[in-house]
Amino acid sequence: MTEAALSGVTHPILENDYASEWMGIEVLAVSDGHATIRMTLRQEMLNGFGMAHGGMIFAFADTAFALACNPVNPGPGDMDSITVAAGVDINFLKPAYRGQVITAIADRRSSAGRSGLYDIQIFAADPGQTGSSPDSPLGAGQPGELIAEFRGRTILKK
Repeated sequence: MTEAALSGVTHPILENDYASEWMGIEVLAVSDGHATIRMTLRQEMLNGFGMAHGGMIFAFADTAFALACNPVNPGPGDMDSITVAAGVDINFLKPAYRGQVITAIADRRSSAGRSGLYDIQIFAADPGQTGSSPDSPLGAGQPGELIAEFRGRTILKK
């Protein structure tokens, strides 16, 4: 994956992540226990009802989850701390449509021993309607309307 596709933000797990590249995922922020990503919904991401396919929303949230729960700059000893999903739940709250920009915000809630718990919220907004502008109808700082909530549980890969 090219650095240009990542807006200058990089993470080692994206180096050969062809699914995220195909989806057009842009990494906005990533740090220990946190990730913010976005992408634009394209026609081939829709189901037969003209809404975003649930699998696309799930895959998008899963990428944010993976970014938040793995080291951003792994050192030699960090290869023993790579985490994978132990289980996930997703709740779809509202549909999203072609051309909308979706944003996922992932945050660690807990980490103990070999396990972790992460919450990911997914928002959708029409292009230009994200809350990055004080004039946005969504309010300043709001990345769109909440469309799904994803909760992921991790375990150390050994």
